[in-house]
Amino acid sequence: MLNTKFFIGCLLLLMITECQAGVVARRWAKITQPTQGVAQSIGTYNAGCLNGAAILPTDGTGYQVMRLSRKRFYGHPDLTHFIENLAQSVYTQQLGTLLVGDLGQPRGGPTVSGHRSHQTGLDVDMWFLLSPEANARPLTATEREKWSAPSVLLGHSDDIDLRHWSIANEQILELASRMPEVDRIFVNPSVKRHLCNQAGNHDWLRKIRPWWKHDDHFHVRLKCPPDSKECQSQEPLPQGDGCDAKLAWWFSEEAKHPTSAPTEPVEPVLPLSCDALLNG
Repeated sequence: MLNTKFFIGCLLLLMITECQAGVVARRWAKITQPTQGVAQSIGTYNAGCLNGAAILPTDGTGYQVMRLSRKRFYGHPDLTHFIENLAQSVYTQQLGTLLVGDLGQPRGGPTVSGHRSHQTGLDVDMWFLLSPEANARPLTATEREKWSAPSVLLGHSDDIDLRHWSIANEQILELASRMPEVDRIFVNPSVKRHLCNQAGNHDWLRKIRPWWKHDDHFHVRLKCPPDSKECQSQEPLPQGDGCDAKLAWWFSEEAKHPTSAPTEPVEPVLPLSCDALLNG
């Protein structure tokens, strides 16, 4: 009986905590306008907010924004400039049209979908899909909502599906990685391994980091802007190109079937500066 009561108590506590976290995220999601003033990324990528966000136009040279209904096309000006510059290079080199997913909310902060990062306006998701249709014309609003980003993995294997992957994908990742404002780029471990196995210069692969999922898009994270004094950087990247035993770990049973529960709290603790953005 005691064990049952203890279990029920723990379950209720977890439900209350998750509910409270959802309430906070919904408050951030209800904000429809960025604040004015100098752009400032505040806190960490997983627990922060954004002052003075810029809006990424939904169409530009070399890119189109997807999932417009989510209204997550806000970011630090460094991020919007990065996307526009990368897309311009992709267009100039005739590599295709970038399909842009989430940036962040008007003032950053946690999201109701549980997307734990993208909170300081320095993260963006970009689809691996290089669609001939998107390259030929603007996609309709319906297409931007309904299209799915295909996985670049073959079935449920660790192999790359060459129907959804090309040298253009590699070139786009290299272009992004070589841009100095980029801190790191998250991809599926199989994508990282595929890049490591290609002949040529691997110096740019240091920023390409393996992470769970990320088989249908790559996630670019920028460095903290120099004038954002409350922005907290991640730990420095390890030396080398990452094509070593640490990469092999991602294909182990331990990596594929982790047994430990996640240690990240349900509700992130945001800096006090974020309260003014939320309540202002």
